Amino acid sequence: MLALLAGCSFAPDHVRPAAPIPANYPSGTVNERSVAAIGWQDFFREAGLRELISDALANNRDLRIATARVAEARAAWRIEGAALYPTLDAVGTGTRGRSLFNLPGIGPQTIDIRQMSAQMSAGWEIDFWGRLRNLRDAGREQYLSSEEARRAVATDLVAQVANGYLLECEYGERAALARRTIQTREEALRIMRRRYEVGSGSKLDMTQAQTLLAQARNALHALDQDREVNRNALALLVGRPVQIAPEPPHLAAAAPSMVLPIGLPSDLLLDRPDIIGAEHRLKAANANIGAARSAFLPNINLTGAYGTASSELDGLFRGGSEAWTFTPTITLPIFTAGRLKRTLDVALARRDLAVAEYEQTIQRAFRDVSDALVRRRQLTLQIETTREMLAALTERARLAQLSFDNGRSSYLEVLDAQRDLFETEQALVQLRRAELASVVALYSALGGGFSYQDASTTAARRIVNP
Repeated sequence: MLALLAGCSFAPDHVRPAAPIPANYPSGTVNERSVAAIGWQDFFREAGLRELISDALANNRDLRIATARVAEARAAWRIEGAALYPTLDAVGTGTRGRSLFNLPGIGPQTIDIRQMSAQMSAGWEIDFWGRLRNLRDAGREQYLSSEEARRAVATDLVAQVANGYLLECEYGERAALARRTIQTREEALRIMRRRYEVGSGSKLDMTQAQTLLAQARNALHALDQDREVNRNALALLVGRPVQIAPEPPHLAAAAPSMVLPIGLPSDLLLDRPDIIGAEHRLKAANANIGAARSAFLPNINLTGAYGTASSELDGLFRGGSEAWTFTPTITLPIFTAGRLKRTLDVALARRDLAVAEYEQTIQRAFRDVSDALVRRRQLTLQIETTREMLAALTERARLAQLSFDNGRSSYLEVLDAQRDLFETEQALVQLRRAELASVVALYSALGGGFSYQDASTTAARRIVNP
């Protein structure tokens, strides 16, 4: 009977709520391979980017904070688990005092009191109803949830560093385009100034050439500013000053070369760390309900002590000084002014909250993947259209310059054509970077970036019962 009682629990059975999302994504192909099994070392091939990610995982302060919270949750779990076992203490006491009492016919008398004792004291709460086990289970689930939160921080960190590196590559390509454009426009201004000086050109044409050159220089200054700001952001992520080559690799070199397996939305329940963490919090809420229900039932504590006692210190360990106590206690709540009922209500409300948060996390994950798929598809179309536009604008600029050189049009047409060409060249680089960023976002949204196969994660997830 005692064994049966010790094994009972009033916690609700965990049932994973139905995922409130469609069975398939709006677009994308199904693949059986899991993205979570693709580590960032395999996904990102460019050496400079991999070095930055490695340094960020080692030095980033947000990740260190998340790791410290994992250690805190693990210690709290062990504290809850320790309550299941008896406690044993060595206790030494010494008492000295004087007591006054009145004897009939004699009057007031005083007596000196001396008492020394050395004992081993033990106590144990018998967990008949599973209250302590449920508290331990809740602590374990909170620990596992904190570990998933750490993995989510690491996954997001990998994506942020990758996006920052892609921005650095974009700024490098756009700056190179701007410098080449500046060189071309400086030469055009020299020619227009010379034509004005010899009387074969107008001052208006020369000022228009100056305007084109100033626009290109302003664009380069803005790019330099954005690049410095981006490097500061990368330094914060990496945890140290970032040293990047003056000419970073082109976007094509930094692009992930792997085709991502999209899978089904249900795969997110097993791959996304935020969803897994939300489910652990739901399990912890169920365990807390069991602990709150158990509080209504009798609580049994066994305490005892064994040692020696004497009125003198030198007689403490002599024969015949043994002393012992054994005190079993059973406590049954009768009137608590509704405290136990309200505690159970709080546990039930927190369980409902955990269910809603779990479902919301799933919906948010589905949206992240769907948005990334839409962006990737639409950006691919925009890049194709922009390339066609760039080819047409290149031909337009050539024809406008040829028409001006032959005296059939004003330099204003050349100005408009070259301005549009420069802006389209810049926009194409931005679109290519945005397309790669959408691939990184999809990789992160599907649960990739910091997999369980990573050595540090595997070590942190190893569970040892307290």
